[in-house]
Amino acid sequence: SLSAGLDLPGRFLFAILTLMTLIANLVFLEEAVYIYKKIPSSKRSIIIWINAAAPVIATTSCIGMWIPRSTMFTDFTAAVFFAVVIHKFLLMMIKECGGQKLLLRRFENGHFKISTGPCCCCCLCLPRVRITRRTLFLLKLGTFQFACLRPVLMFLSIVLWTNGNYTLYNLSLKGAAIWISCFVGVLTIIALWPVGIMFQQVRTLLICKNIIPKFALYQFILILNHLQTAIINILAQQRIIPCAPPLSSSARGSYMIQQLLIMEMFLITLISRVVYRRKYDDLEPPECTAEEAEDNKQTP
Repeated sequence: SLSAGLDLPGRFLFAILTLMTLIANLVFLEEAVYIYKKIPSSKRSIIIWINAAAPVIATTSCIGMWIPRSTMFTDFTAAVFFAVVIHKFLLMMIKECGGQKLLLRRFENGHFKISTGPCCCCCLCLPRVRITRRTLFLLKLGTFQFACLRPVLMFLSIVLWTNGNYTLYNLSLKGAAIWISCFVGVLTIIALWPVGIMFQQVRTLLICKNIIPKFALYQFILILNHLQTAIINILAQQRIIPCAPPLSSSARGSYMIQQLLIMEMFLITLISRVVYRRKYDDLEPPECTAEEAEDNKQTP
């Protein structure tokens, strides 16, 4: 632990960040109790999982900050947890539409726009795909593969690391890190694509359920936990972040990532509580709206 060698401002910073992590976890626990009491059982576990993303990342970052040697394990834990959250977010959008059967009934003549990020946002000429049970299954499979394969790859990385064959900052072609990182990157893009496709389809329908702020929070966690971390790691590897004995450049970069994530996830936890706490009315079944339309025609 590095805490013994900290000066007074350093200890104060560590104490504040630890307090922020504790508050984030308490806010999440209170929110989980509320969700358990007020939300229908079909959506309960999915919404709790999604709300847990920010507190879990804050907690793993806090542990990594206090115990630097655990950083690899804490980073992998956060990565595996968020891989499951990506799948859960797709399922939440389907559930908010009333489930798979009602979603298929609402969009029975509709088409998915597949020219969306992160895979095909520039390929505007791609044809639209009909919304069927099969295409829905493929979308769910796209996120489910990441939730299954990410833990396997993380376990493989830890096994290789304990054997001395995996070094996070060794990006040579002979090292295992570059191949595992590239494979994880491809799987991540494949998993994010179905979420983007589904969001584009249900965005207007679920606007009453605040789906846009919910999607924005999910995107913020994704960008901060992956893109921000990758940028700081590259800067540390290139020695742009200077070393400060006894910390090397990579160690300082790791500390910066953890401290930033704690503050960012603390804020996201508070905002998530406001967004998910509100009670939203269920959407009307599609056949009800059709019957009402016929009644309105007959009334005059």
